[in-house]
Amino acid sequence: MIDWIDKIDREVFLFFNAMHSEFSDKAWLFITDIPTWIPLYAFILFFMIKIFKKDSVFVVAGLLLVVLFCDQFTSGFMKPFFERLRPCHNPEIQGLVHVPGKCGGQYGFASGHSANSFGIAMFVWFVFRRYWNGTRIMFLWALLVAYSRVALGVHYPGDIVVGGAIGAFFGWFVFITVSEIFFRLKLEPLIKN
Repeated sequence: MIDWIDKIDREVFLFFNAMHSEFSDKAWLFITDIPTWIPLYAFILFFMIKIFKKDSVFVVAGLLLVVLFCDQFTSGFMKPFFERLRPCHNPEIQGLVHVPGKCGGQYGFASGHSANSFGIAMFVWFVFRRYWNGTRIMFLWALLVAYSRVALGVHYPGDIVVGGAIGAFFGWFVFITVSEIFFRLKLEPLIKN
């Protein structure tokens, strides 16, 4: 069963990775680059401080915890534990993989980019959904970041799906924890009934 899933994952990866052009390579490299999103992160931070004022320290700490948990779980635990080679390091398909940038570390399961982006998206959606309906766009951003990893030849689709699920879990878990802190400290609740 695992071999069959791995085979399907490779075939889907090769299909999507083969769809590239000079323009798309530049676009995906831009999208996957963390500094590209500094204005978005600054806007989120500004919005947190504007809405929660002095209590924003808990919300900002929560967002940082999401990134820490996602990063440590995927890169610190999963990649060394599972030792699944990135497509660009896999000798069985290496010649078929299009890699316009750097390949990255040897192992790729699960995607840290995917976990972090979906973790941030989930946390931000939970925190801001009652203030602005547009927070759903964060999931589109997360999807673009996750897909860029396949387009750039550094992750299989399975890597990004599992990474996204891990991120969504940690985004939800940290939000619930921060909400509990708000409740216990008798601050304005993050969740309204």
